[in-house]
Amino acid sequence: MWSGPRNLSTAMMRSWENRPDCVVLDEPLYAWHLAETGMDHPMREEVVAAGPADLAGAISKCLAPLSGDATVSYQKHMSAHLPGPGVAEAKAGSQGERWLDQLTHGLLLRHPFRVLRSYEQKWEVMPLVETGLPQQLELLGRAAVVVDSDDFLINPPAYLEAICEAFEVPFTEDLSTAMLDWPAGLRESDGVWAKHWYDSVAVSTRFGEQSGPLPSIDDLGPGVRPIAEEALDIYNELAAQRVVL
Repeated sequence: MWSGPRNLSTAMMRSWENRPDCVVLDEPLYAWHLAETGMDHPMREEVVAAGPADLAGAISKCLAPLSGDATVSYQKHMSAHLPGPGVAEAKAGSQGERWLDQLTHGLLLRHPFRVLRSYEQKWEVMPLVETGLPQQLELLGRAAVVVDSDDFLINPPAYLEAICEAFEVPFTEDLSTAMLDWPAGLRESDGVWAKHWYDSVAVSTRFGEQSGPLPSIDDLGPGVRPIAEEALDIYNELAAQRVVL
């Protein structure tokens, strides 16, 4: 599941991990992304050290055989971590050419004005690639399902069923119950960055309430406003393909 920032991505990972048939991966490309780009994120050194910091190792982790009784691997990816065209082949050889073909992909969207509003204090000028929208557009042709988080929160059970159907995995009444309520707390499967970023998710036991009113472009700060219109254009192209129930 390829998500932009400030989305339901971690709660969605909690939902899937609560299935008895599922194991999860938390942003397996993150360490490589930081090592490759040199970006200064919170806990950068810890994240890179936790690895895998090489792309071949990260891809191998994504494609590793399932453990125990698991039959489903749910991978939480930030779309901004997606290697650019040609990068996977250059960094990971023949494995890089085919790894995306071995996974079933979903896109988790959020309106960019909501994302940018939450980031406006972080960036003097925010680059568009950090929204993950251009990368999600690259993945659109591979996506089995596209879901908007605002839609999802209106009816989580129905959207979970639609996602499971698109991913060709079971969705029974028992599994629905498991995916809608999970125990609070951090997990061994969480990335090392969880102690910095997952405070609200750590106390959650279900999906939250719907978002408030949508900000306008005039509500956005000067650091993010320059990319708002382009981000909205890409979002609208992606959202045109989303599941609407």
